[in-house]
Amino acid sequence: MSNVIIVGAQWGDEGKGKVVDIYTEYADAVIRYQGGNNAGHTVIVKNEQFVLHLIPSGILHDGKTCIIGNGVVIDPKVLLEEIDALKERGYMKDDTRFVISDRAHLIMPYHKKIDIARELIRGEAKIGTTGRGIGPCYEDKCTRSGIRIAEFVDKELFAEKLKANIDMKNRYLTEFLGGSPCNFDEIYSEYSAYADRIRGYVANSSLLIEEFMDEGKSILFEGAQGSMLDVDHGTYPFVTSSNTVAGGSCSGTGIGPTKMDEVIGITKAYTTRVGSGPFPTELDCDMGESLRKNGGEFGATTGRPRRCGWFDTVLVKDAARTNGLTGIALTKLDVLTGIDKIKICTSYKLDGKTLKAVPANLRQLERVELVYEELDGWKEDITHIREFGDLPENAQRYVERIEELVGVEIVMVSVGQKRDENIVIKNPFA
Repeated sequence: MSNVIIVGAQWGDEGKGKVVDIYTEYADAVIRYQGGNNAGHTVIVKNEQFVLHLIPSGILHDGKTCIIGNGVVIDPKVLLEEIDALKERGYMKDDTRFVISDRAHLIMPYHKKIDIARELIRGEAKIGTTGRGIGPCYEDKCTRSGIRIAEFVDKELFAEKLKANIDMKNRYLTEFLGGSPCNFDEIYSEYSAYADRIRGYVANSSLLIEEFMDEGKSILFEGAQGSMLDVDHGTYPFVTSSNTVAGGSCSGTGIGPTKMDEVIGITKAYTTRVGSGPFPTELDCDMGESLRKNGGEFGATTGRPRRCGWFDTVLVKDAARTNGLTGIALTKLDVLTGIDKIKICTSYKLDGKTLKAVPANLRQLERVELVYEELDGWKEDITHIREFGDLPENAQRYVERIEELVGVEIVMVSVGQKRDENIVIKNPFA
């Protein structure tokens, strides 16, 4: 039995979907513990692409139980569309193997309206949200006015809470944000139909996970976004609205930290970021455009082009500390093939002093001087390689140098998009 947490070690989009899909082979259950449908995990199975926004990537394996934990915020319309799409493609044949926490919070139409309206008001100072209502939903959770799944599937209680919320939100939408109000009858009718379809999946997921552990089953805890988007430890305020670091797996599932065995951080062989916010190693040049083109760097959720840059050791060392990483899965090494000289950012300097971490003050972060180390690249195709020692010598040295600088063992290297295009050095479930 092993309980393994998967986290993003950069700004998200590191390839967690693929890594979770690979590790699911060794797990009995996969649990998503935070975020909402602002995340998008892309998996390619038998040349067929799947983009999952709420349901754990493990759903693509037969016989695995997939759970949406209490830390996730759920748009029921999106969830049902995802379920229907998977069923149409021959997946999710056994409904008993999919569970939704009764304590997860519900994203409502007013959350999305507020999200979009506030971004418009911010103008050039916008955060760069996806407009899917994630932040406003988490706000309601913290102000104790949110609607949880347990209440959603109780028709009378749902009507009571929805009415109170709409009365309050409409005043905010119309009088402050200058938007249009929400209609109670329309929303209640539409969402009650969603509740009827979701009701059979709802359970106390914390209790279920504990039962699995007592039976000696292995659990994979799947995070969304990345460590530098954590609401506490990321580049605030250009972050998401939940705790994306490994600690979020405990609060987001109702399972204590003493039950966890391994924490695997996923990081690309370079760095990307979607949306606004600081990005020290960003390449606003032909090299950045080449990484974007060769890596297919467009958001799985929004389609927005990702900003690209060199690997940032300072960033990933922060993630290693805040997550307690026991291993790193390095993805998209193949994208660097053909580059003559590859750079790694080894440290930041500010006013002549070397910084030990990413500064919380974003104005300071904008002023840091980057210290780079340059390594020779390789030209050989590596997508067919399955043993680390068979990689070109320069590719091996690049991976080893990242491991040395970050101080965390690299346990997997992804050398292509497909499910089997990987070098597995160490299995955290073994």
